[in-house]
Amino acid sequence: MGSYPIWSCLKYIPERLAGVTMVVPVINYRWPSFPDSLTREDYRRPLAKLLYWVAKYTPGLLHWSVTRKWFPSPSVMEEKPVFFNKRDMEALKKTEGFPMLTKERLREQSVFNTLRNDFLVCYGDWDFDPMELTSPFPQNQNCVHIWQGYEDKIVPFELQRCISKKLPWIQYHEVADGGHLLVHYNGLREAILRAMLLGEEHHLYRPSADKTVP
Repeated sequence: MGSYPIWSCLKYIPERLAGVTMVVPVINYRWPSFPDSLTREDYRRPLAKLLYWVAKYTPGLLHWSVTRKWFPSPSVMEEKPVFFNKRDMEALKKTEGFPMLTKERLREQSVFNTLRNDFLVCYGDWDFDPMELTSPFPQNQNCVHIWQGYEDKIVPFELQRCISKKLPWIQYHEVADGGHLLVHYNGLREAILRAMLLGEEHHLYRPSADKTVP
């Protein structure tokens, strides 16, 4: 969830930014500019709402639940295709996964509180709508980038396309066979850096025209 503060930086301190790249940034279903036609049937929307309510009003119960033996561990989630696509699964074999989400770390109150507070800020009510921002770099339209996986099962590509359509000054890159763990793919980190620093745009990372957004 580390990308969501970037929107506040673009809103409040754009003069202090030289450029921005967000990789599979989380989205907040409370942003008013999202059309209902895109979010109404998204199964992640009620899940996010439920988890937000539990995290906000019953933190003790949540902490107790995520440290029980019967609660799915990160290793189980990493093995489930429901969360990750084929390339994600291959990347997980070569990475450490999610060390902050192990039961041992979550038992530490400071770790749990950090993750909970992060979640509440990310999915709570914001005092602005990111899709109403104006370009913070009017002299250079290639300074803000979003990278998204077409097969991402955690953050839907349709909503990222909606954002890029409403904010045409954002350079939107889409990996056709990419899931949620783009930064762990071989060669992709170089492509991300070259796009940000040199303005290069590879044809492989242009969104396909098979689906449109309102």
